[in-house]
Amino acid sequence: MMRGSILAVVVAALSVASAHAIAQEFNIVIRNNAFEPQEIRVPAGKRVSIYVSNEDASAEEFESPALKVEKVIPGKSKGLVRVGPLAPGRYEFFGEFHPNTAKGVVIAE
Repeated sequence: MMRGSILAVVVAALSVASAHAIAQEFNIVIRNNAFEPQEIRVPAGKRVSIYVSNEDASAEEFESPALKVEKVIPGKSKGLVRVGPLAPGRYEFFGEFHPNTAKGVVIAE
């Protein structure tokens, strides 16, 4: 009987841990050499998955020294950028190939 109780507690604890480990998902589109939306708000202290869909014919790079990420997204394709957990704050990102128009910010709160 004691084994069953311990097993139940372990399974319950793992379920809670798994629920907290799942990253929230956000979507960004590259269109006309710009990011849409230009700002996303994410929960601080959590892992985050950002799906980047490039609708343009040419490649673009999602780059952010603040987020410690560089990811080339070929034209007419999608990419995944995983970040976090992040401390509260603003984290700028930009498109390496079109830095004048492709700009954005992740706000962790």
